Amino acid sequence: MQKAVFLDRDGVINDGTNYYTYTIDSFVFNPGIFEGLRMLQEQGYMLIVITNQSGVAKGVYTIADVESVHAHMVTQLQKRGITITHVYYCPHHPDVSTCQCRKPGTLLFEQAIAAYNIDIKKSYMIGDSKRDIEAAQKVGIQGILIAKNESIVPYCNTIISHE
Repeated sequence: MQKAVFLDRDGVINDGTNYYTYTIDSFVFNPGIFEGLRMLQEQGYMLIVITNQSGVAKGVYTIADVESVHAHMVTQLQKRGITITHVYYCPHHPDVSTCQCRKPGTLLFEQAIAAYNIDIKKSYMIGDSKRDIEAAQKVGIQGILIAKNESIVPYCNTIISHE
């Protein structure tokens, strides 16, 4: 079985100051993200992004916009030797439609766990909202709540020290 660190996108990987980030120009990596992700990867953790992208359901931006930003994010991380195993996103919003994939729903976690044979007891979720942590805990993954745009490096050190 594999160990993984799940990450929320906006506010964890990139600056989440703006409510919606859907263009490459507005996508700014947070301080410490490259160092933190590299540390986790070097310890054998798969890196999986799970993000709510409700702006799609609300008509603010398109799935193509989301996928363009994700391709940019993955490419920029790859240039720094960091591999994102998969990016899962929920395009829904409860005001528009119901779903099981929007955090705190667990469908995207369940899909990742099944697809990558993830050991939930050795995995973590780093998120900047209670719904990130709630979703992870529902499937048995330990959640780590950080402040929006906070460096993940200290939390990565904590994860690694608990091995």
